[in-house]
Amino acid sequence: MKIVVLDAYTGNPGDLSWQPMRELGELILYDRTPAELIVERGKEADAILINKVVLTREMMEQWPKLRYIGVIATGFNIVDIEAARDHGIVVTNVPAYSTPSVAQLAMAHLLNICCQVQHYTDEVREGMWSRCPDFSFTDTRLVEIAGKRMGIVGFGQIGQAVAKIALSFGMSVTAFTSKDSSALPEGVEKAESLDALVSECDVVSLHCPLNAETRGMIDSRRLSLMKPTAILLNTARGPLVDEQALAEALHDGRIMAAGLDVMAVEPPKADNPLLAAPNCYFTPHIAWASAEARARLMVVITRNLKTFMEGHPENKVN
Repeated sequence: MKIVVLDAYTGNPGDLSWQPMRELGELILYDRTPAELIVERGKEADAILINKVVLTREMMEQWPKLRYIGVIATGFNIVDIEAARDHGIVVTNVPAYSTPSVAQLAMAHLLNICCQVQHYTDEVREGMWSRCPDFSFTDTRLVEIAGKRMGIVGFGQIGQAVAKIALSFGMSVTAFTSKDSSALPEGVEKAESLDALVSECDVVSLHCPLNAETRGMIDSRRLSLMKPTAILLNTARGPLVDEQALAEALHDGRIMAAGLDVMAVEPPKADNPLLAAPNCYFTPHIAWASAEARARLMVVITRNLKTFMEGHPENKVN
């Protein structure tokens, strides 16, 4: 079997081993593949693995040998699933590998906003504390999260992990979910609606998939419902949020802050309005990328391909 990985660097920049996958066939690794080389590099492949490379129907029509696409991630909207089905190509993904890491980063953003750790590190290094006449130096509002209400939009494994951490910090939790109230963990309330959640909660954390219904769900109207002291967190997908509307809300002080690990276009363009918005904090889509999560990712992508070759594919999405 000829196995081609079109963007190997992101998931494994060299600190993890590809040897288990090499044992399944001839493995060809490309760190990155520009759009104009995708078709050529996939031509002789029996199996293609991708992280963020987009695979279209037109490409699949030029790959008669292709029988398997392995997505090196949870989200699989980068693949034309209907086209894969039409061409008899199995598509798999890797669910839940990054749950602890994503939940951890969501809370890291919240704690950074409330405690301003990086800000004060910079201030101390610049001598602000040394020049202070008092034993303690503050020049920002510091926020205690105990007693605040966390609103979680999407209550899959990551949303549930965030809820567990929030409860341990003394927060109350409301979830916007299709799950029945009786199925929610103790201490978690079900929101009557998304509007109710964003208007009542002190923190709104997004953990839902991106689809036609959720795209742009946090728009100017919903931002106007939020408290002026509210914090928005997004470690899910960038297009869940109307970025122009969020930038305007931050400029106008209609919400307190935002912590974002994802953007609508990645990497963001230099003119993205959020880059100039006050109280907007960024990480560059790294919630999934801890060493531990990527090690789990490598194990599962190898198992997915192995079980496909054995005739009983795991984590099939089509």
